[in-house]
Amino acid sequence: MRPAEFKQELDKTNGVVIDCRTPGECAGGTWPGATCIDWLGGEMQRAVSTLDPNQSYFLYCRSGNRSAQATRFLKANGFEKVYNVGAIDSIIHEAQSA
Repeated sequence: MRPAEFKQELDKTNGVVIDCRTPGECAGGTWPGATCIDWLGGEMQRAVSTLDPNQSYFLYCRSGNRSAQATRFLKANGFEKVYNVGAIDSIIHEAQSA
């Protein structure tokens, strides 16, 4: 999903935003209301059973790589409405430009 589509889809679906960065990275700031689930620390694998598979999820990280991996993981576990938004800088820049 392109960053330009992110905010529109988020508003339309009332989805959940997941920041896949480490706790230290999240401490520097996240998308408003985002849930930090550290992909590198294995938190996504532990959290998958607590997530609603019918919900829409929008994932991002620093560069888009970890969120892409987490998106593939969730889809492999039966989640259908999962979107890799990419890099946090891109979505923040796009939101400020809109």
